[in-house]
Amino acid sequence: MKSRSLFCLLLLPGSLAIAQQAAAQGQPASEMETKEAPAKFTSRVNLVPVTVVVRDRDGHAVGNLTKEDFRLLDNGKPQVITRFSVEKPGTPVVLEKDAGGLEPQPETKPPEAGAAAPPVLADHFVAYLFDDVHVKFEDLARARAAAGRVIANSLQPADRAAIYTTSGQVVLEFTNDQAKLQETLARLRPTAVTGGLGHGLDCPDISYYMADRIVNLNDPQALQVALLNYQACSGNQYASASEVNGYAQRALHEGEHETRLAASVLIQVVRRMAAMPGQRSIVLASPGFLVPFDDQAEFTDLINRAIRANVVISTLDVRGLWTPPMLDASRQGPAGGPQVLAMVTLFLDQEAQAADLVMEDLAHGTGGTWFHNNNDLNDGFRRLAAAPEFIYVVAFTPENLKSDGKFHKLQITLRETKGLTVQARKGYYAPRRQADAADQAKQDIEDAVFSREVIKDIPLALHTQFFRSGESDANLSVISQLDIKSLHYRKEEGRNQDTLTVVSALFDTNGNYIAGQQKTLTLRLKDETLEKRLDSGIRLKATFDVKVGTYAVRVVVRDSEGQMMAADNTAVEIH
Repeated sequence: MKSRSLFCLLLLPGSLAIAQQAAAQGQPASEMETKEAPAKFTSRVNLVPVTVVVRDRDGHAVGNLTKEDFRLLDNGKPQVITRFSVEKPGTPVVLEKDAGGLEPQPETKPPEAGAAAPPVLADHFVAYLFDDVHVKFEDLARARAAAGRVIANSLQPADRAAIYTTSGQVVLEFTNDQAKLQETLARLRPTAVTGGLGHGLDCPDISYYMADRIVNLNDPQALQVALLNYQACSGNQYASASEVNGYAQRALHEGEHETRLAASVLIQVVRRMAAMPGQRSIVLASPGFLVPFDDQAEFTDLINRAIRANVVISTLDVRGLWTPPMLDASRQGPAGGPQVLAMVTLFLDQEAQAADLVMEDLAHGTGGTWFHNNNDLNDGFRRLAAAPEFIYVVAFTPENLKSDGKFHKLQITLRETKGLTVQARKGYYAPRRQADAADQAKQDIEDAVFSREVIKDIPLALHTQFFRSGESDANLSVISQLDIKSLHYRKEEGRNQDTLTVVSALFDTNGNYIAGQQKTLTLRLKDETLEKRLDSGIRLKATFDVKVGTYAVRVVVRDSEGQMMAADNTAVEIH
């Protein structure tokens, strides 16, 4: 499983030093020097990106708003929006692009007449996570059938889907292979990870919620109800409270195990998706589950991770329009008479509300949607998995941000609502130490590498070349040409100084990170050299040893003086 930390370790030195290129052209090498070293990105919060979807009364995404239409509050304080863009995820990025004015290369051949359309770059990733631990068979069967129909009818060329389960027993990594997706869905079954038989079947009938009240909260009423139930269902009127406590300990242990298993799988999926480029969503299909107070920190950390990785978690209640526990005719009532029945009903209702709260918090805490109390699971999966037609990316730099690790509440509103609704992330976590300029640069670059946004602060043109070095091996060159007219130079000792960091990264067509290279180019240009370079710009080349196949290429550039960025996508099909 690749992640951003793995990406940092795999960045390799490039093959072409700009200083050598400059010397070959008769230019003093000291005016341009390149350093090549692995990039070590750190997760810091400074520039805070916020993904925003605005919908009209009919639920359609709106894409004609400007930066001035939005109002952003950080813990109630207005913030200045420093970066703003409108993206159309429904428009696929084709894996062939114009060379942007670069000289034609002999290795590049025009497509033959009648050739198949080029593949598109995967930029929309949906992980379907099925809670096979807490779900009933009939609910899971309906949910997997609905998900299968949505995947079959709506998967676009730029979409990739993965299937995970909270038990970990069924896994399919990101793919657009319909046969594999449908076959994996068909394998889904409820999976017991503990020895409990479930509500209404155990004697005594102690739920996770009741066990938490008995063991952790020392609730005498819960203990008394469980004791009466045990005496009635076992036929032993001499059963003791200590025996019931033992059963409650077992129920608590099993419930904790199931909840922490769900949390750990969610965290793993968030980590997995953090290394995917483009839009990333998790659809959790579950009846909900209890998270007692002692485990709240784990789910707070989960939401924290998702926010920092810009992964949206949406939740779907697989029960649809469900029946309250004690009105369910299929459920066996507890033994012990009317008093036990009334109290168990109360506890089950409270447990159901707590389980719903988890689903709501996961969705609203990450900017997702909670689909519940609705039997149309087809519509639910379609709405939660579909990329909105328009997405706004709003970013700001918090003023006087303290490095205390505290949660900051975000509010994104429109200055004039006009019947529109706004969906956005609910907050972010401050770093635990002050981020310096180097940290900020690394974070900016990391975020840009794992995005699909085209940034044109610095004009950038991309081109690729390759040659086959064997039956299945090839050498790939990624050429980046930069227009340096817009750079903000620092004048020092009669030189125009700036530092450029350039990262070139390769992804496969499913969005999996393959390899990357980083170069740091230090410019110390004399006035006459700068004047000559204004028209020709600077050309950089990164080389990769790859296998035959299709690769998406992402290049990101950041300069130190103006803190401007460039980012663009291209690709190559090596055959």
